[in-house]
Amino acid sequence: MNERGDKQLGISPQQVAGTTMKAVQMYSAYGYRGKIGLIVPSTNTVNEPEFTMMAPTGVSIHAARIMLLGKATNESYINMVDQTERAAAELATAEVDVMAWGCTSGSFIIPREEIEAKMVGASGVPTVTTSSAVVAALQAFGAKRVALGTPYVDFVNQEEIEFLKSAGFEVASMYGMQLGETQEERRGIGRVPPESLYRFVRHIDRDDADIIFLSCTNLATIKMIPELENEAGKPVITSNQATFWRSLRLMGIKDCIEGFGSLLENY
Repeated sequence: MNERGDKQLGISPQQVAGTTMKAVQMYSAYGYRGKIGLIVPSTNTVNEPEFTMMAPTGVSIHAARIMLLGKATNESYINMVDQTERAAAELATAEVDVMAWGCTSGSFIIPREEIEAKMVGASGVPTVTTSSAVVAALQAFGAKRVALGTPYVDFVNQEEIEFLKSAGFEVASMYGMQLGETQEERRGIGRVPPESLYRFVRHIDRDDADIIFLSCTNLATIKMIPELENEAGKPVITSNQATFWRSLRLMGIKDCIEGFGSLLENY
């Protein structure tokens, strides 16, 4: 809070530089508007590049990794979440203004409130998980019925359907690519060609769906979103797009960013 009691955004100059660097206490060469701390599963090779592609001038991305091993199971997600506090504490030393936990499935299989509490406790900065960001994006559009596309195996798909229902949305259709029965398959999510999403979206779209959601932060999507929206005639949101959008807004950055879909252009 400031002297008038208004909520302040970002961290204070004293937190950035103490009291010994007064002339440069608000200086940052690249993240002078804001720094996003990003926690990603160790196998994820898509989230960081896509965040960087979407970042406006003056916003920088700083990542930490949490180990993800084996096929997709509840235990693999639990083991990954257990490393969250360590990663968040490390990112806090980079003076980030907001922290994002970049795993969609992990943040609905493990309650997102639990993950966000771990992050805040270890860092003291505003936080968001991908599943929370997706809910916020769906609400921004006033969406009711979702066409859902994922790379996941069945048990993860069912968990996601239940998560969306609990958040107040109907799932009009769903298709999962069944990637995750092995560690190799899980890594393969990052190799799904973005161009294949054109037919993928046509397959899952329904007339009664008012929005399309492509789930997974390791699924390369953002370059295709404008073409997919044009083809479907309705909004398309993706995990990385929604998480980045929510991170910007939490920092108070309201830029309308073109080229990555109507969410970043209009909300």
